[in-house]
Amino acid sequence: MQLVFATHNAHKLAEVKQLVPAHIELLSLTDIGCTDEIEETGTTLEENAMIKAKYVYDNYGYSCFADDSGLEIDAINGEPGVYSARYAGPERDNEANIRKVWEQLKDKPSTAAQFRTVIAVCMNKKEWLCEGKVRGHMLFEKRGSLGFGYDPIFVPEGYSQTFAELGNEVKNKISHRAIATQEFLASLSPM
Repeated sequence: MQLVFATHNAHKLAEVKQLVPAHIELLSLTDIGCTDEIEETGTTLEENAMIKAKYVYDNYGYSCFADDSGLEIDAINGEPGVYSARYAGPERDNEANIRKVWEQLKDKPSTAAQFRTVIAVCMNKKEWLCEGKVRGHMLFEKRGSLGFGYDPIFVPEGYSQTFAELGNEVKNKISHRAIATQEFLASLSPM
């Protein structure tokens, strides 16, 4: 079975490829010749994920899934949320995003947060959503060199290391994207 994961993000693609069983050939946007930067104009993770999945399904005819993920910090009303990649501006600057999180959390009594991923699926003339989340807390220092985005400052519940310290083997079992992907793969089994 061929499935398109609607992303140009090499980090996300590598992460998900490790989770998908061998009988599924996972293709990226690049693999299908889609060089478009699909505009994420939604105001929720659900809307943005579905925009990307429908774009590929409608324009390229492939069964497709797309994700949108966000860091949701309790003390700042769920920010950065849907704007996580562009929290500090349109440049998608990870370092600037982390600095803005630290600034927003300064003087807050709690650093409790969650990462949440929504996967939108378009295949066989059907559409559906899957979700994964992992609770944890934010740090005011960067630790670890693995992962990307906010991984160096997020410690998942039950662990003392950040996502960037845990490595792919552990992260791919416990992360928001791993949980959403497992739910998505389970939803394929009756098909």
